[in-house]
Amino acid sequence: QVQLVESGGGLVQAGGSLTLSCAASGLTFSRQVMGWFRQAPGKERDFVAAISRGGNSTYYRDSVKGRFTISRDNAKNTVYLQMNSLKSEDSAVYSCAGGTFLWVGVQRRQREASYAYWGQGTEVTVSS
Repeated sequence: QVQLVESGGGLVQAGGSLTLSCAASGLTFSRQVMGWFRQAPGKERDFVAAISRGGNSTYYRDSVKGRFTISRDNAKNTVYLQMNSLKSEDSAVYSCAGGTFLWVGVQRRQREASYAYWGQGTEVTVSS
């Protein structure tokens, strides 16, 4: 049984930092492209960041570039999202996802349908 379990969410003031973690089990983690998505209340789920299987390539949505960093530890079956300089508009439920699609091509990295496995999410609230 595949499980992706996020942790690390919480309440933080604007300008602060949080690090989210996503622990995976039941799958071959090193074969998965891993991504983070977020969904704010009343809005659609949006792509945030993705990382290649080996961790040597990353991709971000424009609004988080320079503030968020995605990383992974294949020995620990865990992907991370370091979030700095948080803004109120970053408030959302953050979910990790895994997929075995080819890393080549930016469109598929952003597409929910590319990811077969999803976590339940962890909530991040940024107070202004």
